Amino acid sequence: MTTDWVKNQNGNLYKLDELNLSSNHFDYMTGVYAINHGGNTPRTVRVGQGFIRDRLQAHREDQAVQYYAHLGLFVTWACVPHNSRDGVEIFIAQQLSPVLGERYPNVLPIPVNLPW
Repeated sequence: MTTDWVKNQNGNLYKLDELNLSSNHFDYMTGVYAINHGGNTPRTVRVGQGFIRDRLQAHREDQAVQYYAHLGLFVTWACVPHNSRDGVEIFIAQQLSPVLGERYPNVLPIPVNLPW
């Protein structure tokens, strides 16, 4: 499956703390997302799924995610059909090994193109 990861006009990830989550862009948007941190050794912080606006807002307030804010937190997301989201989420988690998150769907992974 090919996913269309959303990035800014320059082809870069959005800064989590600067993203306008009140934008109509996020109305009813569901899919998968990935958050990473910058710094000398960038790493994936968290992957997940659901209503993108709600999930990203929750991560803005999550102390475990914000622990990495001093390195810069960056995010991208992709719309994925509901019946494929669990498989896509587990595939991304297996490939990117996020530092946070220990519970993922118990389903067969669905391979997709990775966000970075």
